[in-house]
Amino acid sequence: MGLTKQYLRYVASAVFGLIGSQKGNIVFVTLRGEKGRYVAVPACEHVFIWDLRKGEKILILQGLKQEVTCLCPSPDGLHLAVGYEDGSIRIFSLLSGEGNVTFNGHKAAITSLKYDQLGGRLVSGSKDTDVIVWDVINESGLYRLKGHKDAITQALFLREKNLLVTSGKDTMVKWWDLDTQHCFKTMVGHRTEVWGLVLVSEEKRLITGTSDSELRAWDIAYLQEIEDPEEPEPKKIKGPSPGIQDTREAEEGAFERSEAPEDRILTCRKAGSIMREGRDRVVNLTVDRTGRILACHGTDSVLEVFCILSKEEIQKKMDKKRKKARKKAKLNSCKGEEEDLEVNVEMTLQDEIQRVTNIKTSAKIKSFDLIHSPQGELKAVFLLQNNLVELYSLSPSAPTPQPVRTSRIAIGGHRSDVRTLSFSSDNIAVLSASADSIKIWNRSTLQCIRTMTCEYALCSFFVPGDRQVVIGTKTGKLQLYDLASGNLLEMIDAHDGALWSLSLSPDQRGFVTGGADKAVKFWDFELVKDESSTQKRLTVKQTRTLQLDEDVLCVSYSPNQKLLAVSLLDCTVKIFYVDTLKFFLSLYGHKLPVICMDISYDGALIATGSADRNVKIWGLDFGDCHKSLFAHDDSVMYLRFVPKSHLFFTAGKDRKIKQWDADKFEHIQTLEGHHQEIWCLAVSPSGDYVVSSSHDKSLRLWERTREPLILEEEREMQREAEYEESVAKEDQPAVPGETQGDNYFTGKKTIETVKAAERIMEAVELYREETAKMKEHKAICKAAGKEVPHPINPILMAYGNISPSAYVLEIFKGIKSSELEESLLVLPFSYVPDILKLFNEFIQLGSDVELLCRCLFFLLRIHFGQITSNQMLVPVIEKLKETTISKVRQVRDVIGFNMAGLDYLKRECEAKSEVMFFADATSHLEEKKRKRKKREKLILTLT
Repeated sequence: MGLTKQYLRYVASAVFGLIGSQKGNIVFVTLRGEKGRYVAVPACEHVFIWDLRKGEKILILQGLKQEVTCLCPSPDGLHLAVGYEDGSIRIFSLLSGEGNVTFNGHKAAITSLKYDQLGGRLVSGSKDTDVIVWDVINESGLYRLKGHKDAITQALFLREKNLLVTSGKDTMVKWWDLDTQHCFKTMVGHRTEVWGLVLVSEEKRLITGTSDSELRAWDIAYLQEIEDPEEPEPKKIKGPSPGIQDTREAEEGAFERSEAPEDRILTCRKAGSIMREGRDRVVNLTVDRTGRILACHGTDSVLEVFCILSKEEIQKKMDKKRKKARKKAKLNSCKGEEEDLEVNVEMTLQDEIQRVTNIKTSAKIKSFDLIHSPQGELKAVFLLQNNLVELYSLSPSAPTPQPVRTSRIAIGGHRSDVRTLSFSSDNIAVLSASADSIKIWNRSTLQCIRTMTCEYALCSFFVPGDRQVVIGTKTGKLQLYDLASGNLLEMIDAHDGALWSLSLSPDQRGFVTGGADKAVKFWDFELVKDESSTQKRLTVKQTRTLQLDEDVLCVSYSPNQKLLAVSLLDCTVKIFYVDTLKFFLSLYGHKLPVICMDISYDGALIATGSADRNVKIWGLDFGDCHKSLFAHDDSVMYLRFVPKSHLFFTAGKDRKIKQWDADKFEHIQTLEGHHQEIWCLAVSPSGDYVVSSSHDKSLRLWERTREPLILEEEREMQREAEYEESVAKEDQPAVPGETQGDNYFTGKKTIETVKAAERIMEAVELYREETAKMKEHKAICKAAGKEVPHPINPILMAYGNISPSAYVLEIFKGIKSSELEESLLVLPFSYVPDILKLFNEFIQLGSDVELLCRCLFFLLRIHFGQITSNQMLVPVIEKLKETTISKVRQVRDVIGFNMAGLDYLKRECEAKSEVMFFADATSHLEEKKRKRKKREKLILTLT
């Protein structure tokens, strides 16, 4: 094999410059026992945990590729459920920061996640219109609920009853009975999408937020509570299937279904509306944990806060109202109108739900979370549209509650997209500039070390010496900043239009600028005496101007400073001699303007990237096009050569960064990670680091490793990844009696489930081979009349010399709980008889009864027809029936005994702790007495 050119791999090193992404929601999390101090925020594919008090990032929950769309902390505060763009859900431990549990069931982005009261179940709603209930403890799906016709916006468990209520963009609110897993009620009182849904007043009231400025309130009455005790109990009739109910409802056109009361579990009646101040749709509607504070916001920057009064408070309010009404009636009667003084005061919804105040944030709200402390203080944390997190606090019980902003996290990111990036000459500092600010970052710690306000920046560089930076702006100004003080040293009107490009001269004595006013200007650095101080300060002076016929988009010096390349709006690149400014070459061939270009370190090649999605590589000696590469699926935004090489990076609006070889015209590798179009990138002077910025507000650092990259292997890996993706996207296997695409199970086929099924198949095959070999071995031993040594399979040896059947059990144990059903679904039936026989053996031995029963019942459910029609399997099933029932009973008895034992221990502990508590109290009192005596003695001695 001939020597192939060796490349080194670049890998993603870090995401920084991002405080929070827009797609997900912000939530308070409990860490180190503290509530209201830490928040979890989605950050592209990761989740950042911020400390609001210190403004520091203290934990990163690492994601894979997909963007985070939904967060929900568990009730015990130890876990965080994270929903992703591709429909997967991961549960992270907040103590270790690891995501051990993954649920795959949805086909589209997760839009809603909620735990039940104990944290044992999790409900997820998605854009694919399905609702799935997951068992968090067993790490498996329980059931999928179908019925909504559009994306789910909210799903909530009820505390007292085993019910679920969901809302969707299809204007429906559906009630589900989780015992029977069917929808027993659909509320059709909304004309537009239902964007938010909360339960308040001990779950006796439902409040919904839609696309108008009303919050609708519905009174819920549970029928068990309404029924007359004297009445004999009506016979329970199974409710018709949801489909029949829907059609019936459509016929009736009624708001509430008028079926027999036994078919219903509860009734819902509209109680009225609360008017919001916002005119647009409700974006988020939330109630705090205590159920006392209700808050909502629209597409603007105002959060409206309401207080839900308790029964006692409502009673007081009504008494006051009656008093007032009586007074009024008395006054009227005094005027001579003789009338009855009995007054009737109606209770309205406004008496029960009271407006507290509005919180105005500094920018549009994307999401928020509330926490109501026992002291009565309300904390509201906001994730804003401009990459900001703000915390406000207010006391709702005050006569005029005033919200106060107590903290904000702003330093760690720009308010708008970063349009230019530069590296300092020592590879340590990174400059990023946006529409309003410049930030200097330390590359190794990723901390922001300087922030300076500027105009809309388009291009930048570090002045040689790394003490100053130059920025070119959209208004055509040059801004010169001093890094040590962070001051603006000078602002010069350089161009009449936008200043699109800057290029530092190779001799480092000056630079060249190109702007939308069709001019290229040459500048020199100068040190001038400052009137205010004795020291000299840096300034720039214009030396020459080159006037052209078209807007200048990009300028670049050749390394020997003999040539200057200028890209123009007419889709060409013109090359001029620097000394005489005479025209040398014109590079034409792009169909759209050249947005970016760079010249290689030896001045031999120029690479140009254009909005026509192509990159062209030209020779600088004759201006001949060496190669045209179709580089990206959208405009090529930035192009940079790696120093001291003919390799270059391109960044595109297709969210990818690609590395190319300009000599062999080969695509080397693709760096994927950004979730929106990429605006710019910078390669460090050493070539070891690349920084890129994107419309998703994140900056990403990529690092060159020492790992060699072989192109053939890279292509092979790419093909494998594509194949794996296609495997997961294949049609789901239809279960007998199920229509294609109508999936009853909660899982979905992924490459992991396919691999797990393959592992089971391999294990069963190994078991078959080994048992056949055993038989042969026994026959040989019999024939020889003595024990002949038997060769052991190396796989079984690796597992500690176990039997083939035990190996199959090990494989079953190794499959993730959340992927078990889906793996068995992919398994061909020919393996099932063997598996059933093995299960019989295992269950008789009493090993892993719970896991084996779960597998067994699932296999029986999906292969029922084939198993029952197979005469060979009848005795196996009979045996299984006996062993399973007895073993499950045993397991149940053991668990029952353990539960009783734990209950007993709990009672013992409680009794002891009460005694301890009293002992503590007495010692505390003694301590107080001692201190008082001491104080008295001191006073006596002093007097």
